[in-house]
Amino acid sequence: MCGRTACSLGADNLRRACAYRDRRGRRRQPEWIRAERYRPSYNKGPQSSGPVLLSRRHLQQDADSSERVLMDMRWGLVPSWFKKDDPSKMPFNTSNCRSDTMLKKSSYKGALLKGKRCVVLADGFYEWQQHSGGKQPYFIYFPQTKDAMAEGKEGDEEWKGWRLLTMAGIFDCWEPPAGGEMLYTYTIITVDASKDVSFIHHRMPAILDGDEAIRKWLDFAEVPTQEAVKLIQPTENIIFHPVSTFVNSVRNNTPECLAPIELGAKKEVKATPSSKAMLSWLKNSQEGSPQKKENYLPRWTSQFIHSPSPKKTSADILQQWLGKEGEPAAKKRKA
Repeated sequence: MCGRTACSLGADNLRRACAYRDRRGRRRQPEWIRAERYRPSYNKGPQSSGPVLLSRRHLQQDADSSERVLMDMRWGLVPSWFKKDDPSKMPFNTSNCRSDTMLKKSSYKGALLKGKRCVVLADGFYEWQQHSGGKQPYFIYFPQTKDAMAEGKEGDEEWKGWRLLTMAGIFDCWEPPAGGEMLYTYTIITVDASKDVSFIHHRMPAILDGDEAIRKWLDFAEVPTQEAVKLIQPTENIIFHPVSTFVNSVRNNTPECLAPIELGAKKEVKATPSSKAMLSWLKNSQEGSPQKKENYLPRWTSQFIHSPSPKKTSADILQQWLGKEGEPAAKKRKA
């Protein structure tokens, strides 16, 4: 399943990180719709809002269906046919949608057949492993390249930094029965977990790896539903590391949420000089910080233009990013 994510980029940097090439091969950045509503977070849970990509044609009928826009939507799908006056009165949880029933359940089938497909963006997602002593949280994300720590400059043609995780989702638009502002909501599609992460949990989000998969999922006018759903499958191209139970409370929203820990030792971030310095820098980089502007947020790579990253290069990058040099690396489970 997927019940918690992190997405720490500011609105402008998120847009730059989502650069892509259109049908004519031109490099584009998706336009933000209601960017002022977006709030970065190291710890997003259902019912909060998060950034998604969708085709502009959903909002403008004469638009090119391959053109992308960014929108902040509420997590937890409210179907357009829902009749009550309060979306919080939904009688069941719609934050996740199982791939094997998404064309059967009424909450998702109608929206999916109408092409309401979106890509949910995140730094990565959290999952909890059940064991005799309780639950151990992990942070799961795409492998990274050396560029993940590169300090790009404003105006650089190519975005440098962390590769965003791109999860397949379904969205819908609900209008209050008494009238009022339309509410856009989404659900994250889940599949059976891949071998490497199945020991943590038996389900995982459906991850779209690379721009071709993203293009096909978003372009509902060119790619019919029956073809698009073939993209929904587990991926092995992810890595993970254990994190502190500090992330258990959704009220905790700091870089410590995704900092690696050493299992078997104290499950807290070690207070090394390097970790203190980097964590302090990350805190100051958060949206609205008086000490750093958005342009100085950590740089993240646009995966939409590059081929999938190699699988073995991310551990040191994450350690360096969080100032965790010399501590346990992100790992993949041995077969």
